[in-house]
Amino acid sequence: MTKIYKLLKEEAKKRNSLEELSDDKPDPLMVASRYNDEYISLICALFAYGNAKLIVKLLNSFDYSLLEKNDETIELNLKNHYYRFQSNNDVIEFFKTMKLLKKTTSIEAKFLEGYRKESNVMDGLNSIISLMYDLNSYRSRGYEFLIGKIPNAKTNSPYKRWHMYLRWMVRSDNLDLGLWKNVNKKDLLVPLDTHTFKMGQKLGLIKRKTYDLKAVLELTDSLKEIDINDPVKYDFALYRIGQEKII
Repeated sequence: MTKIYKLLKEEAKKRNSLEELSDDKPDPLMVASRYNDEYISLICALFAYGNAKLIVKLLNSFDYSLLEKNDETIELNLKNHYYRFQSNNDVIEFFKTMKLLKKTTSIEAKFLEGYRKESNVMDGLNSIISLMYDLNSYRSRGYEFLIGKIPNAKTNSPYKRWHMYLRWMVRSDNLDLGLWKNVNKKDLLVPLDTHTFKMGQKLGLIKRKTYDLKAVLELTDSLKEIDINDPVKYDFALYRIGQEKII
């Protein structure tokens, strides 16, 4: 395991560069980094599923000033926007929700309402996601897939896109934005996707066979063996190792 830890340390150091975000290596963080805004970053994170090039293409097509506009302008501007599981109505209503969220609260402040009770990031996500559903009564499968279910004691979803968002917001380096100052990075959980899940298994960091929240916790605990104060530091490196088939 010492060799694995050494590899991850080396890769994390090497990957901590803006050169990792380019047209040749598309990532939604490319778009989020241009705006340095917690609301736009959340839009970028929640649409981050599927092919990376298509994700970036979609995110670049959005006019984020719509978060300051009226509903009629949002509807007109986004009437032809759709993405995989989201219809144009889903995209429109999601932007309306984000507009209301921006008017209502800082996302960090709402997250802290849940997180501060036991320093549990899942409790923080419960606070944000619950509010987003309260702000807009619209429902559809595509809309609910985008936002995700409200976490509870029985939750076993990996919440990959949400944990990636938290990584962007809480950590601060050449990649992650570090816009939030009141959440401890030691409490973050790995944004587990298919690449990191399979690579985690291959490297012996995950023994669990199922892609779920328990696998997220197992991988996070394994990475704490390298750095207990910043386990998610190795997420991006692990992702690239899997994506580029280095091992």
